[in-house]
Amino acid sequence: MASAPTTKSWAIKRAAIVLLALAASAAAIWYFTRPQPITVSLARAERGAVAATVTNTRAGTVDACRRAGLSPPLGGQIAQLPVADGDHVEAGQLLLELWNDDLLAQLKLAQEEAKATESRAEESCVTAAVAQREADRLMNLLEDGLASEESTERAVGNAQARAAGCTAARDGTRVSAAQIEVAEAMLERTRLRAPFAGVIAEINGEVGEFVTPSPIGIPTPPTVDLIDLTCLYISAPIDEVDAPLVKPGLPARISLDAFADRSFSGHIRRVAPYVLDVERQARTVEIEAEIDDPDKSALLPGYSADVEVLLAREADALRVPTSVIVDGSDVFFYDEASGRLSRRTVQTGVANWEYTQILSGLSEGDRVVSSVDREGVVDGALARPE
Repeated sequence: MASAPTTKSWAIKRAAIVLLALAASAAAIWYFTRPQPITVSLARAERGAVAATVTNTRAGTVDACRRAGLSPPLGGQIAQLPVADGDHVEAGQLLLELWNDDLLAQLKLAQEEAKATESRAEESCVTAAVAQREADRLMNLLEDGLASEESTERAVGNAQARAAGCTAARDGTRVSAAQIEVAEAMLERTRLRAPFAGVIAEINGEVGEFVTPSPIGIPTPPTVDLIDLTCLYISAPIDEVDAPLVKPGLPARISLDAFADRSFSGHIRRVAPYVLDVERQARTVEIEAEIDDPDKSALLPGYSADVEVLLAREADALRVPTSVIVDGSDVFFYDEASGRLSRRTVQTGVANWEYTQILSGLSEGDRVVSSVDREGVVDGALARPE
């Protein structure tokens, strides 16, 4: 009779062992299959400046307000070239002169003919004055009955003819003066002068070489390239989507590859009222920006440049890196207490490629996931900071 309780107690012990084994197995399965926290990079919401900007789609270029490719209107052989590359010249200064001895001779001939014409006019007018005095004398004598009417009429007619000859001679002097002006104009066509003060960028020609003007519709390199360095601006294309936001007078930050360690403050001076370029589906509009720094001696036309137009700016805004924003309005908030991520919708304000202003949805010091493209970053996921 004593063996029954022993058998029963043994069964209870065996059941307990089995339960413990099952519990241990379940615990082991849970332990090895439990969700593992993902490692994430975090960024903190903090206060700072945020500026909304737009930039050019392709590299811009430093241009001069005035740049002239000059060539003489006539073809010929270069006789004088008093300037060289890099020279500073004043408006009206002689840059080049073609061989023009024949035109100089024509000008001298016109000047000498003008002198002769003037002398003949003086002679004619003196003769006319003498004839007029003779006619006046005979008129007086005719009144006293001391001269014949026939001789008096002849003297009056002669005086009138001489006066007409004087008038014609004086007209001839004006014609001679006009001929001198024509000769001077023809001579000036062999001389190339600076239309404005500037710097000689390039000269395509040497003394003794022949130059010809460009045929219509066939551009050729200019003989002299003149640049006004006192007025420089940056021309850059921006996307048509951003063009309506850009207005003349907006501040801009200008950077040049030639000065990688610095940027220049400037402003927008012009927005083109037309589409500059069409490439496949991309359309751009040209904007022009001017550097505010009065010392532009370091700039050279042709430098590549980028223009960042400042549309709006908040000096003290709650901001997060723009890269943490998901779908334009969401962030993954990291809860330090639970170690879990929660997806939050935030209201954004001023933004650029680096920072975005947060108007609501986060507080200063909150941490959000910056590695949003990492696998496993979902709402409710366990996470640990990197």
